[in-house]
Amino acid sequence: MDAFFASVEQRNNPELRGKPIAVGFDGKRGVVSTASYEARCYGVHSAQPIATAKRRCKDLIVVMPHFEEYKKVSQQIHDVFHEYTDVVEPLSLDEAFLDVTSNKVGMELAVDIAKEIKQKIFSRTALTASAGVSYNKFLAKIASDWRKPNGLTTIHPDRAGKFISSLPVEKFWGVGPRTAERMHDMGVFTGAQLREVSLSHLIEVFGKQGQIYYDFARGIDNRPVVVEHERKSVGCEQTFLDDLTRQSQTTIELYHITLELVRRISNAGFRGRTLTLKVKYADFTQITRSVTTSDILITKEQILPLAKQLLKGVREQQRQQSDTPSPSVRSVRLLGLSVSHSVADENNTFHRPVWTEGYLDFAP
Repeated sequence: MDAFFASVEQRNNPELRGKPIAVGFDGKRGVVSTASYEARCYGVHSAQPIATAKRRCKDLIVVMPHFEEYKKVSQQIHDVFHEYTDVVEPLSLDEAFLDVTSNKVGMELAVDIAKEIKQKIFSRTALTASAGVSYNKFLAKIASDWRKPNGLTTIHPDRAGKFISSLPVEKFWGVGPRTAERMHDMGVFTGAQLREVSLSHLIEVFGKQGQIYYDFARGIDNRPVVVEHERKSVGCEQTFLDDLTRQSQTTIELYHITLELVRRISNAGFRGRTLTLKVKYADFTQITRSVTTSDILITKEQILPLAKQLLKGVREQQRQQSDTPSPSVRSVRLLGLSVSHSVADENNTFHRPVWTEGYLDFAP
């Protein structure tokens, strides 16, 4: 979907239409969840601090998110997808891969299906979607982002090599800023240049990911559309408006995060044995600590003592690394807890992926 959260807000409130808006919390340490295209012209983008967004766009309107509304619209969109195929892999509320090699409507061309889906989404939600059509997920993903908003791009197998050759490495799926910087240091800026690097050298520099980059440069992506993912973890975290400077504050917040984690575990029906604590300090350095138990972690009484034990270990490490006998408590910016190591994995219960050949991607 195109600027999904922002587009829903503009649809529901005519006064916001045509104006630069950002969906997010308008306060200290608030971040942009989604920006309208009017705001993106000023350099406003997702995950950007609200304060930065306001500096870039003086007329920016910040709107609090309405997640229940987004979920409702998302369901409408996915209902449209399932009118054509049940081989749908959701990536988020507003993005999914569809395999239409065998489809419910008997249409031969994936591009015709994409056109119909776009039209139905608009008629039912008054929102535009962008679609990418190709023979694998990697190319369908790139294509869906190519002509936003309200775009439709097809990458045919015969043209994939030429398309990839001119593609900046930053556009490759899985290549973030740091990876792109390392590629640039290697003299690699485009798909054509990436294709010239040997597999052994890519693996040497990037590990297992090197094989993926090697394949992507050649238009190869054999990943299937996975109809249903097995949940690997459940977690929650909290970034505080003001840094926590006292141990008592940290302990109290850890208690509240534990309660939220228990609620999410219950809602998800998740059964896991490993608890992980994440602590991010005011200087943005981060520590994670984990403990695995023989018990399934589902209650406050099980989780909170372990969380306190992990936090104590972090504090002990801080004392040991300090040069002073009584080190000051480091200010805590964020705390997080998650439970992983699912019992389902132990029992080898999983949903078998469906292997197919033709793909659509509808991206945010």
